[in-house]
Amino acid sequence: MARPSDPRAAEPKRPSDHIDEAEQEVIGGPKLGVVGWLRFAWRQLTSMRTALFLLLLLAIAAVPGSLVPQRSSDPNGVSQYETDHPDLFPVIDALQGFDVYTSVWFSAIYLLLFVSLIGCVVPRVSHHWKAMRAKPPRTPARLQRLEHHEVRTSSASVDDAVSSAEKLLRSRRYRVERYGDSVSAERGYLRETGNLVFHASLVGILVGVALGGSFGYSGQKVVVEGEPFVNYIGGYDSFNRGRLISDASLVPYRLQLDGLDVQYETDNENAIGAPLDYTASVTVTEPDGAQRAEQIKVNEPLREDGTDVFLLGNGYAPRITVTDPDGDVVFSGSVPFLPQDAQLTSVGIVKVPDGLAEQIGMVGFFYPTPVELDSGALASAFPDLDDPVLSFNVYSGDLGLDEGIPRSVYALDTDDLEQIAGIDADVPGLQLREGESAELPNGLGTVTFDGVSRFASLEIHHDPSQLFVLAFAVLVLAGLLTSLFIPRRRLWVKAVRTSDGEIELQYAGLARGEDPRLGEAVTELADAHAEALDRVSVRPDSPVAPPRT
Repeated sequence: MARPSDPRAAEPKRPSDHIDEAEQEVIGGPKLGVVGWLRFAWRQLTSMRTALFLLLLLAIAAVPGSLVPQRSSDPNGVSQYETDHPDLFPVIDALQGFDVYTSVWFSAIYLLLFVSLIGCVVPRVSHHWKAMRAKPPRTPARLQRLEHHEVRTSSASVDDAVSSAEKLLRSRRYRVERYGDSVSAERGYLRETGNLVFHASLVGILVGVALGGSFGYSGQKVVVEGEPFVNYIGGYDSFNRGRLISDASLVPYRLQLDGLDVQYETDNENAIGAPLDYTASVTVTEPDGAQRAEQIKVNEPLREDGTDVFLLGNGYAPRITVTDPDGDVVFSGSVPFLPQDAQLTSVGIVKVPDGLAEQIGMVGFFYPTPVELDSGALASAFPDLDDPVLSFNVYSGDLGLDEGIPRSVYALDTDDLEQIAGIDADVPGLQLREGESAELPNGLGTVTFDGVSRFASLEIHHDPSQLFVLAFAVLVLAGLLTSLFIPRRRLWVKAVRTSDGEIELQYAGLARGEDPRLGEAVTELADAHAEALDRVSVRPDSPVAPPRT
């Protein structure tokens, strides 16, 4: 008897049976190479998803600029932040937190977004142009398979029915093409046009901001009543220029602050002292010598020779005179004091480097309407002037002004100075009312409080790209609304002759994207066509799909 055969012996050998497992190759995709990786990176960068991500990232990156003061708009605030946060300041400064909008990381996001939008928009413009010039697509063979369709019957001829549908669709601003016994129509390309305008306008805004950063400038200046300001770089307290701005780019007009009128709340007990209105009266002198009077308010800037002059704030500038023991004047002028609270309690610095036996620095405290607290200290009860008081702590020593290092006029480094009048000295601080004088310690001389002037804090801003950016911002809004509210749809009308001599009219529609009114549009087309033919009846078995909700 034959031995039973092993069933495994009858199985055919597979190719993998002849290959050792260690020798089997791992199947993978082809290697991209350098060019392939570059092409892949470019496609990722120019995708719509990347552009939206970079736009969101740019908005997030701009947030730190509103959390800490910026050198471009508030240099005094940066100096104050350094004083208040000496440990945190170097860290934020190293991360360019005080120059957010010109920082390396913000510029990198900005440039990547710029490239991404251009790479995203340009190919779509070409594709959209070709699509707009192309004919509407041919009519599908089975319109009944589409979700939104209707069927009607008519005794009109096929040619009359199709010609009537073609005329009707053209009157509704559809692009129409006739294919035999059917009509294909489409409209809504303005939706994609609006989408492209939206993205192209974003590029325009980025270009406008770049132009403004290159050809614009801004600066701050504290102007005391009766004193002038000339629009040149040396006339600013702080100045930030664009990359392409030269010293000769500024128009040298002149402003003189004739007066500053401030109105405060006096009737409402819950808001006593709140400012109601600021008005700076100025005299403008053109480069050709012509003069005119103008007013500047908080929300009403002065526009002069392409610049906007804004009124940011105000304060007091006590008029102070320092004389030596012989009565010779060694210092005289109005010194702006920076407000410290809503009642305009203010702090200022007076430095006298020459003319006395020693260099002195004085830290002054100004109280517009002084009141004495229970502790004996002074405070201001109201921001307007009512028998104001000026007090000084006096320091002597090297002020560091001979070292060639710029020093802030609003700060006094007292680490290496000796206090000769004040809390930590044997001599109490000096306290003066308007018109009074006091002797400086050690027989150094006298200091006199001559009176009080007001100062206005002005910001002068020049941005040639404002209208450019505004125009593109309007286009962004228009493009966005267009892309959101204009539907893109296709409609078809097809005439089929039946055995009973009548024709069957098939209507159908298809939308690209969401179009909740497509079903209504198909029904409305069928009804309007029925009126045009005048002899159309609705079939009982017409599968009319309800409109989507």
